Amino acid sequence: MNIEALQQRIRLGEDSTLELKRVAISPAGKVTEPHADGLSDELAAMANAAGGTLVLGVDDKTRSVIGIPVEQIDEVEAWVTSICTDRIKPPLDVLTRHLELPEDDGSCRAMVVLEVPRSLWVHQSANGYFRRVGHAKRELPPDALARLFQQRSQARIIHFEEQEVPGCTFDDFDALLLRRFLKSGQGDTIAQLSRLHLLREVDGVAVPTVAGVLLCTLEPARWLRNAEIMAVAHSGIKNNPDEQIDARDISGPLDRQILDALHFVERNMTTAARKPLGRIDYPQYALIAVFEAIVNAVAHRDYSLHNQRIRLFMFRDRLEIHSPGGLPNTLSLESMTRLSAPRNEVLASLFGRYYPVDDPRLGRSYLMERRGFGVETILTESEQLSGLRPVYEQIDDLELCLTIFAASQPERDAPRSDGSKTA
Repeated sequence: MNIEALQQRIRLGEDSTLELKRVAISPAGKVTEPHADGLSDELAAMANAAGGTLVLGVDDKTRSVIGIPVEQIDEVEAWVTSICTDRIKPPLDVLTRHLELPEDDGSCRAMVVLEVPRSLWVHQSANGYFRRVGHAKRELPPDALARLFQQRSQARIIHFEEQEVPGCTFDDFDALLLRRFLKSGQGDTIAQLSRLHLLREVDGVAVPTVAGVLLCTLEPARWLRNAEIMAVAHSGIKNNPDEQIDARDISGPLDRQILDALHFVERNMTTAARKPLGRIDYPQYALIAVFEAIVNAVAHRDYSLHNQRIRLFMFRDRLEIHSPGGLPNTLSLESMTRLSAPRNEVLASLFGRYYPVDDPRLGRSYLMERRGFGVETILTESEQLSGLRPVYEQIDDLELCLTIFAASQPERDAPRSDGSKTA
């Protein structure tokens, strides 16, 4: 750790990744300040946000280096690590360091510094669930907590798609939509759908899960607000209502949403043709790439963000697909072409086993392939057609935007000397 950099941070005061605490110790050697429960809240709040640094031995108000008696520094370290183990669930792993910093008079004071990583888990502390916002902790409201659990796949126990949906019952499932999941000789309907995580038992009653509502009801948005696609086509290059040429709110079970969105793009994209030695089509977009992009948006969006929809915008020069939620799990923009880590594992699994694709133009047998080459297909197929590589952008961990650039259309050939045209 850079001592000078730490000193500078202390002088500037607390921020979203720095917490300062003075330590008071009783004559009996017991830590009396800060309070253990309050400190557990501060540590969990950092882990639930971007992580940070806790410095024990500095007054948070005056920013003065108070220090910890050297002979008691081991006890203070044991005390704070026991807080991470006993008062935070799941236990929080931290890195501790013993450092000396100079006081104003030039003498050095010992202190304990904890490095708190951004956790893969959501941590509950003594007084609830908190997240660091600025230089303070804030209690997480239920909707924000649900999103945080989903983003971090809490212990792979709580998945939003496997949670029950209040107000929906098995009778709301459509019989025709259920057929694809049922096989003779493999148990009754409830048992089979429960194994696929489309139903979940609650107080002895089989209740539809989020995945069940999305796949097995005719109007999922009835229970899951905005579980649909907003598609808009423009004649220009800006989101201008005056240039809007087509618009549709695409709803229904997810497989129908995917196909309807694909047909929307097909209907509104330009496909030029030339006939020098037979007809040759020049589409704006590689259909296989568009299909893959729509499937990914539907399969991987964050359905816990109930106030957002997938938005599909077509412009003269590009296609944009905005999907609610940042990149799932531990993916980054750099690693997403090489790794596959679906946010909604149930949806991805069922798309790859129960939803065959009959269109040979799409180059696949099922809605999703299990090889994990989807993003690479989008990038390579689109770039091969247009000469421009698609761009992924993550917006504030709340939305993933994919831009696919349109291919240039060939110009019509000039008339020949005999007056005929080549195109």
